[in-house]
Amino acid sequence: MWRVADGAATGPSDDLPVTFVRYLHLLAMAFFVGGQLFLVAAVVPSLRPDGDRERLRAIARRFGWGTLAAITVLIGTGIPLASHFHRWESGTLHVKLALVALVAGLVVWHMRRPQAHTLEGAMFVGSLAIVWLGVSLAL
Repeated sequence: MWRVADGAATGPSDDLPVTFVRYLHLLAMAFFVGGQLFLVAAVVPSLRPDGDRERLRAIARRFGWGTLAAITVLIGTGIPLASHFHRWESGTLHVKLALVALVAGLVVWHMRRPQAHTLEGAMFVGSLAIVWLGVSLAL
């Protein structure tokens, strides 16, 4: 991170490990939420009219496994970030963690029942709420 002193950037701080963990956290979040946006905005509208359900399911299943990997990275980086920034007592973090658990459960449920399209919307809305809470925690 760059520090600002008297309105001028002074160079990188000594928090390179924390910056790297935060980078991994944001990268996993970008995969998770960006992938959902891509599926919702491009993949599903492109493949659904063709009736190519198997191809759509294969893409969604593959993304589901990537999502579970991203959630693992988010948890693995979120724990040290919460500790470093002393956020364990934050009610905002508690709500975010509850939503993460809920969305992870929805991902697994959806991987088992891909025809349950309501789950897609719930995962998407939940993910956007998680990002919102994450941004508010970072301020």
